[in-house]
Amino acid sequence: MMGLDIPDFNRIGYYGADYGTMKPYHRIGSLLFLSGHVAQIGTQITQRGRLGQDLTTDEGYAAARQTGLNVLGGIRQAVGSLDHVKSIVRTLNFVVCTPDYEEVHKVSSGLSDLLVETFGRERGLGGRATIGVMALAGGVCFETWATVELMDGCP
Repeated sequence: MMGLDIPDFNRIGYYGADYGTMKPYHRIGSLLFLSGHVAQIGTQITQRGRLGQDLTTDEGYAAARQTGLNVLGGIRQAVGSLDHVKSIVRTLNFVVCTPDYEEVHKVSSGLSDLLVETFGRERGLGGRATIGVMALAGGVCFETWATVELMDGCP
């Protein structure tokens, strides 16, 4: 899709299991709740560290964008095709940062911008919250939870 390198979690497996006991997603009717996704390719974390100390805002943006590719892979794992997406309902984003780092919203835009590029503004732009945190598993700098609305009749 659009030249994006979207992972195939049905083939390679969802990496979240490496972080503890969980399932990749949960579906209730037309709502799909994705477990946490991070900036990771296979088993390799693409950006480690703390925004405002080890990483720049641009590096954080890139991490959020890579996380978005994994979100797309998670959607495809759950329902087979991105064509089943009616809308992105919301994302809850976590940015590992120093206490005085105030650009967490710019980091999360890496994810939001990718979703808009993929689905268009009407379908791809959902509600969003971003929280600065002290640490995430494995040293990742960004994590998101996403809620997706699926088309009627989606398998």
